[in-house]
Amino acid sequence: MARDYPLNKTRNFGVIAHIDAGKTTTTERILFYTGVSHKIGEVHEGDTVMDWMEQERERGITITSAATTAFWNPTYMSKEDVSKKCRFNIIDTPGHIDFTIEVKRSLRVLDGAVVVFDGVAGVEPQSETNWRYATEGNVPRICFINKLDRMGANFDKAFNSILERLSKKAVRMQMPIGAEENFSGIIDLLIMKEVKFEGDKGKDIGFTEIPAEFLEEAKKRRAEMIERIVETDEKMMTDYLEGKEFTIEQLKATIRKATINNELFPVFCGSALKNKGVQLVLDAVIDYLPSPLDIPAPKGINPNTGEAMEVEVSDTAPLSALAFKLQSDPFVGQLTFIRVYSGTLESGSYIYNATKNKKERVGRILRMHANDREEVKTVYAGEIAAAVGLKDTVTSDTICNEDHPVILERIVIPESVISMRVEPKTKADQEKMGMALSRLGIEDPTFRVSSDPETLETIISGMGELHLEIIVDRMKREFNVEANTGKPQVAYKETILGSSSGEGKHIKQSGGRGQYGHVKINIRPIDYSVATEDLPKNTKRYDNFEFINATKGGSIPQEFIPAVEKGLREAMDRGTLAGFKMVDISCEVYDGSFHEVDSSEIAFKLAASMALQDAVAKAKPVILEPIMKVEVVTPDKFYGDITGNLSSKRGQIEGMDERGMDKVIKALVPLSEMFGYATSLRSMTEGRATFTMEFGKYDVVPSNIAKDIAENKK
Repeated sequence: MARDYPLNKTRNFGVIAHIDAGKTTTTERILFYTGVSHKIGEVHEGDTVMDWMEQERERGITITSAATTAFWNPTYMSKEDVSKKCRFNIIDTPGHIDFTIEVKRSLRVLDGAVVVFDGVAGVEPQSETNWRYATEGNVPRICFINKLDRMGANFDKAFNSILERLSKKAVRMQMPIGAEENFSGIIDLLIMKEVKFEGDKGKDIGFTEIPAEFLEEAKKRRAEMIERIVETDEKMMTDYLEGKEFTIEQLKATIRKATINNELFPVFCGSALKNKGVQLVLDAVIDYLPSPLDIPAPKGINPNTGEAMEVEVSDTAPLSALAFKLQSDPFVGQLTFIRVYSGTLESGSYIYNATKNKKERVGRILRMHANDREEVKTVYAGEIAAAVGLKDTVTSDTICNEDHPVILERIVIPESVISMRVEPKTKADQEKMGMALSRLGIEDPTFRVSSDPETLETIISGMGELHLEIIVDRMKREFNVEANTGKPQVAYKETILGSSSGEGKHIKQSGGRGQYGHVKINIRPIDYSVATEDLPKNTKRYDNFEFINATKGGSIPQEFIPAVEKGLREAMDRGTLAGFKMVDISCEVYDGSFHEVDSSEIAFKLAASMALQDAVAKAKPVILEPIMKVEVVTPDKFYGDITGNLSSKRGQIEGMDERGMDKVIKALVPLSEMFGYATSLRSMTEGRATFTMEFGKYDVVPSNIAKDIAENKK
């Protein structure tokens, strides 16, 4: 069966933004204008298509990314001419920092992104985080400054915030007519026409002459736009300096090439809620964002040889696809969302999981429309779908053809920063809780479950208070597990500031064969300025741990070196100060001794663990805590109270900005001081201030507080 849409007319893109910038509202308009839905869902009414979870509709926020498929013919084409009509595979992502993994893994498999900004706030903290993820993944972007009908909206100010805080490569493609309640239309600077949105929900688009009072500014802005565009192309720049004029098609071709190469970020404007501007963003997706053929070929490694390789993006090439998300569906079981990079995937076929070295059978293939499903027989290169029946495949696994194995680049999972104790209410809940936590952990890689070795309590860890609150709520609703929860705990870590040596000797004699292991080590903080590929031959660098085998003359036989490494790694799980996990330590094993008869793997493992404990105690051990980037938006009159309060929480005020009539305070504050901040901020400001927070870095805890943490832990 042949594909129904050519590869060059496929666009895989996501809608990303800070919380409350209007992503889901924009996506609902996209579904309405493309004909996927016949009614516009509104976030404030709790009836959106893309926010389908009960928790999302109750809170009015996006929690999980939702995928859908739509078709679009540009507004400047006649209905009969479908030569530019494209298929869109769209993912609507969350804006809240607690669910940042959804953005990260979506951007890993998408070819482009529409970044939505609030016309009042401009660039916000999560906008910067999402932009950074897109930059890391080399994802081309177009920008949409939304909510220009809101009080305090200012297109120029929002555009300048993109230039200042995100990229100087942003280029203004439009300008609004009027602002706030007077926002009435858009001037397209490329075709120099006013665009009007009329009829039912702004469906009818009309192009008219630019009103006289806006003409001069439009000409000035167009000249700036053309200057930015030609800067990306040497020949065009030469022609421009010689005074040549360019056709709209020439300009579009140059913008497309520059956008795909991340040399330009076209900026559009409008108001999704008032049905203005969204169709022009869809035109821009077709005109400027890449098809799967326009981006560099995906890279991977051959698991058999370890050699780097490129994947050919074609239906006829061997299959290669990346699993990027798992989701439990009450009707069909576990769904594995996959992006097919090459070849075809057919329902009922056998596939090879190269990451796990296992064969699996694909039961059914579904094309998802949020939580609705459409069954398909075949998925082609460049498409996104969900497979049913894959038991061992999890997020970041590569599935491929067994005769042509490849492992594609993995998705990097952020560290969890907050933990909470959870216990079942009844014996019946106890049996179900383990299964529920396991299923939720498979779905969400940032959610982790562990057991406290001393108290045997179950500890759940995640990205924030809201994240864990949603997990507990889902346990109750989806798995009928009632649970009691303890106060959230901060995910502290331990490290060392100095260097030292340590020795561990494990000797046990108790009749018959004894145990003997003796290890000497040097430790120091890892020097991350030295790249992994430049490390000496006998060095292995893992996440937060480095192991160097510097033994000479067989002081420790080679067969015991893996046991020594294992002992050191296991000892890293429990620090000397308060028992938190140790990080960023480089361990060099330089000497030791063994016994011909009594030495064993377990003896060397225990000796290595003792050596590390001994060395760490002498290497200036410290506790690290997560420091959050906090942004508070408040009316001017509460500015002093809030800065004083943040300082009392060991906060470091980084700067102050103005947003309309409000003040924006930016600070770095330890996570341990931010529990319950929403309530205290409300009471401090008559409920008029809001705040957002995201993980910034780990930093050393002051010694007096470290002492309290250690005592509380004991």
